[in-house]
Amino acid sequence: MMCAVLLTAEKEKNLFRVILMTEIEKDYQLKGVSCVRLTAGRYTAVVSPLYGSSVWRLHDNKLGVEVFRYSEDVTADEIDCAREIWGLPMLYLPNRFDRGIIKTSDAEYRLPINEPLFDNYIHGWVHKRQHKVEICSADANKTTLVTSFTHNKYDEMYEYFPLDFTITYTFELSDAEGLKQTVKLTNRSKNALPVSICTHTCINAPIAYGGAQEGLRLMVPIGEKCELDDRCLPTERLLPLDERDRKYKEGTMPPVLHDISNDMYTACEGVLDGKPFYGAVITDEATGRRIGNEVSPEFKFWNMWNDRGFNGYFCPEPMTAMINSANLSLPREVSGYRELAPGESFTCWQRFFTM
Repeated sequence: MMCAVLLTAEKEKNLFRVILMTEIEKDYQLKGVSCVRLTAGRYTAVVSPLYGSSVWRLHDNKLGVEVFRYSEDVTADEIDCAREIWGLPMLYLPNRFDRGIIKTSDAEYRLPINEPLFDNYIHGWVHKRQHKVEICSADANKTTLVTSFTHNKYDEMYEYFPLDFTITYTFELSDAEGLKQTVKLTNRSKNALPVSICTHTCINAPIAYGGAQEGLRLMVPIGEKCELDDRCLPTERLLPLDERDRKYKEGTMPPVLHDISNDMYTACEGVLDGKPFYGAVITDEATGRRIGNEVSPEFKFWNMWNDRGFNGYFCPEPMTAMINSANLSLPREVSGYRELAPGESFTCWQRFFTM
């Protein structure tokens, strides 16, 4: 499916051509994989429903900014083997659960250990499944893609997690707003469904043509540090920010070329260009280019990680709940953990834009 919109406008005696091109291509081939390409003004985004509705690329064609980790040389098979570290994968049941256990108010589930080093289960399976394309559309202002995945008895993980649910992704791309991703999780089972959602946001380093990794700076408005133990699980202690932590808050933290390993914090509101802003900002000091990642209030934590710092990307990860949240003794208003009753839904969103 492809559609395009070309707008014209006349002002006084002069005829303008105000071009606001929006286009969506349902069978766009990238690395030999059928994807959906969305175009709106200066932005182009490529989403792969076959690869868990991950955003493989978001590019600002005017400013020359590559938002998410991308390489022309990497194959689809290589991405498939490491889906968490390319583009923008959305994770349901993200990060670590102690010994694979998830305790809800009415049951206990035991997921298979897939992080033997720490004896944990990590990151869920929704991003590893093929998703269904529900809607592809374009109008004068934006392009929209809706995809979905339903977990039921036919999934191999149902043996460990016998809860039916549907997760729906809505991607909206516009020249004015950039890329907005809305996630809706619906409980289709008869038991409580745990809620914990995160994106393993892989930001390209450098972000701009002509930029340098040395000149990147990351700003994340954070409140307190969530102390982690040697298995990367919360101790349930919230600590005041030290001098290093405050670099995130002040926007002076270099996000690469040194090791950042699971720096987790509570989220708070920050400032962008003098206005309140709930989200992260990445700046390339060499070019002046910036990336904004605005998130909805449901994201109450940030976890920072950069794969040892020398692999051309870093991950400021917004999370709705703490690591291992279902098993913590902290009050839910502190841990962020929540559950959905049968038929209930949970919605959150985030937006990426360039400056």
